[in-house]
Amino acid sequence: MLIDTHVHLNADQYEEDLQEVIDRARENGIDRMIVVGFDEVTIKRTMKLIDQYEFVFGVIGWHPVDAIDFTDEYYEWIKELSKHPKIVAIGEMGLDYHWDKSPKDVQKEVFKRQIKLAKEVNLPIVIHNREATADVIEILKSENAHEVGGVMHSFSGSPETCDEVLKLNFIISLGGPVTFKNAKQPKAVAQHVPLDKLIVETDAPYLTPHPYRGKRNEPMHVKLVAEEIAALRGITYEEVAEQTTKNAEQLFGGLGK
Repeated sequence: MLIDTHVHLNADQYEEDLQEVIDRARENGIDRMIVVGFDEVTIKRTMKLIDQYEFVFGVIGWHPVDAIDFTDEYYEWIKELSKHPKIVAIGEMGLDYHWDKSPKDVQKEVFKRQIKLAKEVNLPIVIHNREATADVIEILKSENAHEVGGVMHSFSGSPETCDEVLKLNFIISLGGPVTFKNAKQPKAVAQHVPLDKLIVETDAPYLTPHPYRGKRNEPMHVKLVAEEIAALRGITYEEVAEQTTKNAEQLFGGLGK
């Protein structure tokens, strides 16, 4: 069994065939899925999904790209929704310097506010980091994010950066890019990170793994991620599946087990 620890089943891309996507995942041994809501629309969809499916859990927060739209009302709304027993983390939050919709200073302020929120509700944090590693780490340190810990979603940094975030009480999540033939850093991290500090994800419908690149991703493909990690580490798929499942359960509070 595997857990897809970061998937967007709330995305428009699944509007026509959501049930079939879920069924395929379950048939391929994906027994639990964690759906991430990061703005008003996707948070509302997340709350519906976690009530509809016993094996679906939720993460809610505010994406850095949309930080400029974050309000006090949204803060209080997310705080209230996080009391739901199947909300297992706050996020995805962080910094994204690739897109320029939200100014960097606004992103940083919203990031800090959500770390505060996570502490208030005592939930771990799911970090989105794109082209902003130094600033993400600086804020995690300055805001004492280690008090709740969390996960570096879709980690793309170096083994050295991996070691730095592990010291901050964060673990590493790898997805489709680890299967890409030219993805040197994810492959190096897959071999470097302690197995008890690693979880797997799809980020579906994005970041589709090889050999399906260019097509819509879906949670059943998290198995390809685990298989690649096993091959890189020279261990069995079953070992990766068992340990990453255990790690996810520990980080996210049991996930119904």
